[in-house]
Amino acid sequence: MIHAVLIFNTSGAVRLTRFYTQTPHEERTALPKKIFQLVSTRPSGLCNFLDAPELRLSFGNKNDELRVVYRCYATLYFVFVVDGGESELGMLDLIQVFVESLDRAFESVCELDLVFHFDEVHYILSEVIQGGLVLETNVDQISLAVKESRRARKTSEANANPLSLGIGTVSLTKGMNLGWFGR
Repeated sequence: MIHAVLIFNTSGAVRLTRFYTQTPHEERTALPKKIFQLVSTRPSGLCNFLDAPELRLSFGNKNDELRVVYRCYATLYFVFVVDGGESELGMLDLIQVFVESLDRAFESVCELDLVFHFDEVHYILSEVIQGGLVLETNVDQISLAVKESRRARKTSEANANPLSLGIGTVSLTKGMNLGWFGR
């Protein structure tokens, strides 16, 4: 099971957190710092997953092995905290799917996209993972769902405010005598 997904930059600033297991609020704020310390101090030549026994109590798992699987792209770390039942290589592949989906949605994703479009990033993540379980791994299907969501949101916004797209301005003045205007 996937217990958490985190994204932070190389300075340790958190850009996304999603927890799939119940954790106390104090732990939710402390965990990104702990995980950043684990990941950022590792030399680049080592593998991208590590055992993290110090995180067991944070997630309430006293018996399960917890592993941190991460990947660094440019200035961003994508981190998954998983239990021993998940394949590390499968999680690295899932990180790749998530990043490719973000890249398609934002056309060369960068840190600012994560900051200013956090709602869309969370939506893309929820297309990939729900409840700590992998939902979809096909990047084309994820991109299609994101495009449909954007289209539905635009349609909803246009229907909610007919003046936003210029619809309705003609109907407001149609049939009115505006001869007095401009005198």
